[in-house]
Amino acid sequence: MPELPETETIARDLDRAVAGARITSVSVIRADVLREVTARELARRAIGVAIGRCWRRAKLVVLDLSSGDRIVVQPRFTGGMLIDAGDLPDAERQYSTVQFVLGDGRTLHYRDVRRLGTVSLMNAERFEAYTSALGIEPLDPAFTGAHLSGLLRGSRQAIKKVLMDQRVLAGVGNIYANEALWRAGIDPSRAADRISVAEAESLRDEIAGVLTESIEHRGTSFRDYRDANGARGGFVEHLAAYGREGEPCLRCGAKLIGTHAIDGRATVLCARCQK
Repeated sequence: MPELPETETIARDLDRAVAGARITSVSVIRADVLREVTARELARRAIGVAIGRCWRRAKLVVLDLSSGDRIVVQPRFTGGMLIDAGDLPDAERQYSTVQFVLGDGRTLHYRDVRRLGTVSLMNAERFEAYTSALGIEPLDPAFTGAHLSGLLRGSRQAIKKVLMDQRVLAGVGNIYANEALWRAGIDPSRAADRISVAEAESLRDEIAGVLTESIEHRGTSFRDYRDANGARGGFVEHLAAYGREGEPCLRCGAKLIGTHAIDGRATVLCARCQK
């Protein structure tokens, strides 16, 4: 967390708000979030440069710069990008780790409560190498049921674990793997190679569906996630599995079960209707 819908929301917010803005100064408050660049080098290569397109790849927020470099943000658990026009609450500013001051006086903060996320600066060649191991994007038209079936066919790992493997499918994490499997009626512990072609078709549709719906609601906020304007995501009210352990299944009424048996992550399922 943040996963695909949250990073997509942040990237879209930034693209609307700061694309075309010029960076006039850079302050690094917590250098431990930096990767592939020092604080001094980040300032040298970013100051005076304009921000171009802001977009997402997997769970990364990417800011193209007019110099050809890219600011690459991996929020992980508690990170995010916040636009500050001078009205950002002090409670949010205290977790700012890197600050980019823009020509119009606004500040773009990389905020991270636990500082487990990262901020990198990469040229285009390095970015391509960095992302080359990532799997297909689940909202890409090329991601079909047949494509998913082919990805699953050679793995005996639990289907939920495979869906969360960024080398297989880019951007899906624990929340949306839980949700898609509940929607598709598939037990998260089933071996991936035991998923039929028809089930893979259904699962592909549910993955794309839940991600799209969450983007429409601007992501899921349990604790720390905020969009680029500091607002919470609204999809938490539409979750059917994740975070609902012990509550009734919205499909059949049975009590939802919670377990950490699959890769040590929280898994919530209905034992009655997920087979």
